Amino acid sequence: MSWELLNITKTIRKFSIDPHLRSTGAEFHAGPVPHFIKHGDEVDEETVEGSVPLNGVSFDKLSHLYPILVVNFYAPWCYWSNRLKPSWEKAAKIIKERYDPEMDGRILLAKVDCTEEVDLCRRHHIQGYPSIRIFRKGSDLREDHGHHDHESYYGDRDTESLVKTMEELVAPIPLESQKLALEDKSNITKRPAPKTGGCRIEGYVRVKKVPGNLIISARSAAHSFDASQMNMSHVISHLSFGKTISPRVLSDVKRLIPYIGRSHDRLNGRSFINHRELDANVTIEHYLQIVKTEVVTRRSSREHTLIEEYEYTAHSSLAQSIYIPVTKFHFELSPMQVLITENPKSFSHFITNVCAIIGGVFTVAGILDSILHNTIRLMKKVELGKNF
Repeated sequence: MSWELLNITKTIRKFSIDPHLRSTGAEFHAGPVPHFIKHGDEVDEETVEGSVPLNGVSFDKLSHLYPILVVNFYAPWCYWSNRLKPSWEKAAKIIKERYDPEMDGRILLAKVDCTEEVDLCRRHHIQGYPSIRIFRKGSDLREDHGHHDHESYYGDRDTESLVKTMEELVAPIPLESQKLALEDKSNITKRPAPKTGGCRIEGYVRVKKVPGNLIISARSAAHSFDASQMNMSHVISHLSFGKTISPRVLSDVKRLIPYIGRSHDRLNGRSFINHRELDANVTIEHYLQIVKTEVVTRRSSREHTLIEEYEYTAHSSLAQSIYIPVTKFHFELSPMQVLITENPKSFSHFITNVCAIIGGVFTVAGILDSILHNTIRLMKKVELGKNF
């Protein structure tokens, strides 16, 4: 019987980090993002091109010209991009008619083909398609390690929802003022766009004591991911199995087993970096062999403490796959386990051992005395024989 847990959020915490592994903000919360994103019913037949196609040059120009620039980063091969296309083009046409770029000029809807404009998409860290980004003129001045911080739209993708969102973005901007976009306080489904760097994951996962896999990967029900833009390099700060042993109990147990708490090949503090920048779909795998150690300490005939420690050895490798790259931990429990029991001895046993030690000392002393005495007598006889 197989089992799996997906999208674990209750016991796992996620934080954005920069390339130096420093936290760049508070804990990431997914928020009330709907599990089902509504798409339009339009059929992609003779679709009117309403959005403006952009390249690297035109993007830089228009992003500083319009107070609001909303860009659809897409890939022609992506199923979800093709589902969005009719609604996006229709919404762009409606917005263009309502907010004429020449007469109004407060908003523009555009698109970027990431299979053609690879550098532009890489610069904005586009890893999934479609990615709808909101660029605000004037507020586009915050930089983090050379990259701008923008918003991403994760709402419904039908024409009506898109048009409503765009109108809410335009509403706070006065028609006569096209200098700076005002702060948007409308209730629109959006989150900060990904920045350069990565993610720190911490927490715990409950698993059964059977062989299994722990997989860290990107997953979405409404996006296609670009494997060539995903790098699964990571640093493992701490990885352990079982409950954490308190320092006091661990110190007490180390009287019996000095090496407990240390594994022969732990992953703690080790870095696993993928330097194959030209290779796509590189998965980093760790193979863990876990051995359980039980220690039973006894303070009296009735009191005893059971401590469980899980030691493991690890082997890691990089492998290419036809699927989205992941970080995978294969773990397997050894059928053997180590059992260490402390059995206190009685006082009479202690006295017997002491007497045995004392008797042994006297016996050895007598043997040594006899050997020394006989050696001296023999030497005297030899000396007397020489005198005669």
